[in-house]
Amino acid sequence: MSPALSDLINALPAESTEDNLPAPWNAPPPPQEWMHAVPVTRWRRFTALGTLQAKIAAAYLFHWLRGKFQNAQAKQKDLAETHWRTAVQVLDSMCYLRGAMMKAGQTLANFPDIAPREFVETLEQLHFNAPPMHWSLLRELVHNELGDEPESAFASFDRQAFAAASIGQVHRARLRTGEDVAVKIQYPGIARAIQSDFRNFNLFLLPTRLGKDWENTRDQFDDLRQRLEQETDYALEADRMERARALFRDEEGIVIPKVFRDQSTARVLTTERLQGVHLHEFLARDPSQEERNDVARKILRAWYRMMYTGRMLYVDFHPGNFLVLDDGRLGVLDFGFMVEIDGVEWDWFRKVDRPLTTGLRADRIAVMKAWSEVADDETDFLRLLEAFAEWCWMGRYNGGEFDFGDEADFRRGIDLFTELLRKRYSRGRPNQATINRGNFAMRAVLYQLKAKVDIRSIAEEEIVATGWDRSDYA
Repeated sequence: MSPALSDLINALPAESTEDNLPAPWNAPPPPQEWMHAVPVTRWRRFTALGTLQAKIAAAYLFHWLRGKFQNAQAKQKDLAETHWRTAVQVLDSMCYLRGAMMKAGQTLANFPDIAPREFVETLEQLHFNAPPMHWSLLRELVHNELGDEPESAFASFDRQAFAAASIGQVHRARLRTGEDVAVKIQYPGIARAIQSDFRNFNLFLLPTRLGKDWENTRDQFDDLRQRLEQETDYALEADRMERARALFRDEEGIVIPKVFRDQSTARVLTTERLQGVHLHEFLARDPSQEERNDVARKILRAWYRMMYTGRMLYVDFHPGNFLVLDDGRLGVLDFGFMVEIDGVEWDWFRKVDRPLTTGLRADRIAVMKAWSEVADDETDFLRLLEAFAEWCWMGRYNGGEFDFGDEADFRRGIDLFTELLRKRYSRGRPNQATINRGNFAMRAVLYQLKAKVDIRSIAEEEIVATGWDRSDYA
């Protein structure tokens, strides 16, 4: 880490972490505003975002002006420092706003090649180290939800959060029956904050209302909003965790934490606390290629099992949601942001899955045209769709070992997706934005693992385990 980045990070807020989290920043207490509830009104959030945009614009304007009087080496150094300073400002604002804004930052942090490295390094802290809410707010919320203060509702309760992110923060605690648990507590007003964010986002969509794909864009936008609003319903998340937990056997080495219903509500979720390390710390230990591959295989098996047997799509891939446990098993966390594959969605899933994963080009083109309603004369749209689908699924339909650590291949997928967005080729099913986010995030996690695995064998094993006949995909 360069001295410039180190100096900036030392100015950021610190919070305590558990042994399985990255070391906290050595920094002063968080600013006073972080000790209050999340801003929820549309105007306050809009002005905060506008202020951030102005700061970013000013930072790069000053860099451009300074560059007029600098040589190439000094200009490059100044650009890097501008990236770092701006990333810290973005981090500061996202920690203040939380909700949809912080979720956007977490998404950006998943892609080490889509944004300047300095941004990614800084925004990665959103997965673990967002400043927690003040104890008085937390205490009042727990009392309202569980009918008692934290110290009384649990045998012990750690006042310091060991993880804090976009929707809530997590504390260590112990039940009176002796179990060590993780208690996730939602920020007050976060659901309203998300609604305000999306109302503000609608303003940025105004120019697209005159386009031919406006209704499709609106449907995708509404679907994304609904997913984020569902993430604030911890009772729904508890249901999903219990469904997912029932899918795995102990010997498979995949663990979904147990939910403790008596200590859980719609805004407080109490689960088994797993002992292990997140992926970043796992990678910092310089694991062998086989150890990396083993973790990747477990991630893929968990994903396919939940999809094919559980009929739910896990899309919230980031290093903070996976734990390599002390005994070598894989812990999977956070089931708030998901896609339920039922009803009409299940019918579409059956239509899409086999053509996209068997390698038959004619079948892939036919299903892509149906999914995105591509007309015969939209040849460029179809060309890019086909190339992007190939990038997403070639490891599956080619079979054999696939190298997820190939930097050129990872960059190719980002470039294809960027071109699709630039040309406004975004038409598709309402849940397309959510699914694309999940596909990219999964590839990003496997890219960071530098995994080399046979995806097809895992996927086919999971299909066979369901007992489905191949004609079920007709």
